[in-house]
Amino acid sequence: MNAAARIPIGAVRALILDAMLKCGVPDADAGKIAELMLEADLVGADAHGVFRLPQYVTRLKLGSTNAKPNITVNRTAPATALVDGDNGMGHLVVARAAETAIELARENGVAWVGCHMSGHAGAAGVYAALPLKANMIGMYAAVANANHMPLAGGAEPLLGTNPLAIAIPAGEEPPLVLDIATSIVSYGTIKNHRLQNIPLKDDWMVDPKTGEAITDPHKSMEALLLPMAGYKGAGLALMFGLLAGTLNGALFGRDCVDFNLEPGKVTNTGQFVLALDPARFQPLDRFKSEVDRHVRSLRDSKPLPGNDAVRLPGDARAKRRADRIANGLALPSELIVQLDKLAAELSIKPLKDR
Repeated sequence: MNAAARIPIGAVRALILDAMLKCGVPDADAGKIAELMLEADLVGADAHGVFRLPQYVTRLKLGSTNAKPNITVNRTAPATALVDGDNGMGHLVVARAAETAIELARENGVAWVGCHMSGHAGAAGVYAALPLKANMIGMYAAVANANHMPLAGGAEPLLGTNPLAIAIPAGEEPPLVLDIATSIVSYGTIKNHRLQNIPLKDDWMVDPKTGEAITDPHKSMEALLLPMAGYKGAGLALMFGLLAGTLNGALFGRDCVDFNLEPGKVTNTGQFVLALDPARFQPLDRFKSEVDRHVRSLRDSKPLPGNDAVRLPGDARAKRRADRIANGLALPSELIVQLDKLAAELSIKPLKDR
């Protein structure tokens, strides 16, 4: 990777904020979007933070994303709700869903909140982690914004990389946060490799005509992204697509609009957020203490030869976040070039002047 010097996070936040404002996004919404995009970069979801800014700006300028949405919440039962995002930025829509889920879970112990007429929202783990602030367990899933993956044994791209994220609070230890695509890697990772001209691993993508591995990142647009664990990943992508898309009146399967190739079309993206209050099962401090005990026991378990230690979801995330807050983001030089070009087009300060 051709990494540039570390960029202070305040500069990145200011660039996102100014870009959103230039596209007609209201101040408060622009600030929320900047916060959630930056959080993706801080925790290491590098293909879902400022990396996506040029795409978001394109859609806002074309009007295929609503810069000033009227996001509404329909509370359908004591523990369920449906959020109509009015085609706004997905960050705003899913954040509203998470806020609603937390509110309902305070009343009922658990809540499931779906979204429709939403958009690409970035990193799944960011939204699963929002209930952590209320000492709750969070879960998030979504219909990805383009179909790159086949059904098990299939040769057509009918499934998105539909992600799942689960966040569980701990006490003194970092919270456990699992954030996974149902493909072997996210399509954002593929795009990042293409931007930086880094070869793909040979088990990531295949040619749909021959079944042979595709390692040239510039041929990825015509390739199929393979599901994780074969039929298991494809099955999970299918189920999450129905739960986050079809259940909410959002798009799924052949109906999906390709966020990358059709920037002028409304995506009607579907997501859901679940919030669960662990205090409804046992005292919160006891639960957190038990999570800590298990985390320490698991972390101290014996690694396989060739591995320094076992990996727990959330450990690396917490370390990256602390490092990047202190030292800034190491953005690839290719991305800096794209962001400088965008800044010039919008007549705002480039990163180097912030």
